[in-house]
Amino acid sequence: MEVIDSTSANLSNYEVLQLLQNLKDNDNRKQFGSLATIKYKTVKYLESSPCSPQSDEVIATFLKAVHKFNLTKAEKLVLLNLRPTTEVEIQLIVTESEERLTEEQIQELLQVIVETLPEPIETE
Repeated sequence: MEVIDSTSANLSNYEVLQLLQNLKDNDNRKQFGSLATIKYKTVKYLESSPCSPQSDEVIATFLKAVHKFNLTKAEKLVLLNLRPTTEVEIQLIVTESEERLTEEQIQELLQVIVETLPEPIETE
């Protein structure tokens, strides 16, 4: 994966994790010591988040499955990053969800999330 234009789109947590894991450590470690610490802590956090078991195929399947709900790109990104499991979380993520989605659609969206996005891997 290569970032061509860093301002062209938002990245999912999975993409950020992949980018950080693929970064080569510089020989100037003393100069960039705090940067290495930030990278390490960010990777550790993301490895314990819902993005850790995701893959390119999982994301493609998820995006195809939620297409019918007419969600914005930002809403899809937040759903992907947070993997909500309750109606309340959906209402907090989807703007004006009461007007845009019926109760059945919210339940269907939750079912799509459970079926397409794997549960996070628990780390000790």
